[in-house]
Amino acid sequence: MKHSVTTIILSLFIIITHAQNDVGKSSNFGIKGGYNLAAVSFNGEGETGQRHGFHIGFYGESFFNESVALQLEFNYSQQGYEIKDSGGTFTQKLDYINLPLLFKAYPDANFYLEAGPQIGLAVSHKEEFDSGFSIFDTSQEFNPESFDWGVNFGGGFKTDSGVSLGVRYHLGFGGVYDEGNPKNRVWQFSIGFDF
Repeated sequence: MKHSVTTIILSLFIIITHAQNDVGKSSNFGIKGGYNLAAVSFNGEGETGQRHGFHIGFYGESFFNESVALQLEFNYSQQGYEIKDSGGTFTQKLDYINLPLLFKAYPDANFYLEAGPQIGLAVSHKEEFDSGFSIFDTSQEFNPESFDWGVNFGGGFKTDSGVSLGVRYHLGFGGVYDEGNPKNRVWQFSIGFDF
């Protein structure tokens, strides 16, 4: 099953990055990375404090015409949350490999809006408690749900030379755990470079 998913993903990446068209904009491939502000929502009742992290990965963008494109990404993303109280700081570190598929609209030559689904695979998880006194600090490994899914919304600016600045919000629909039904919420601020 994993080999089938990998084959499908690689095939989509090849199609997107090598598609040629006559619309004035060429397909491109690039690298991107940036800053994450990640939290979770428990039972749909507000969000926790945010964990600061980063994301990095690759993308392929293919244009259907001058103003519509499809972008597939392969990203490593640090997610999770923080809760601070008088006893200390509890941090949940959830790291994912995410595969967003984004439909992009260019209202003008350089500004874009984007939206689309995302699936994620949890690759590591760690919970830490910092009491301010090292004797009470703890670190544990737990197993979250393997897969996450949701949708992304965002926008940005891309120069004619292929440098892009973007902001995106990930609204997770998959439960991170059974208890409390927490769902990922992530703000991403990124910079990308076409090859």
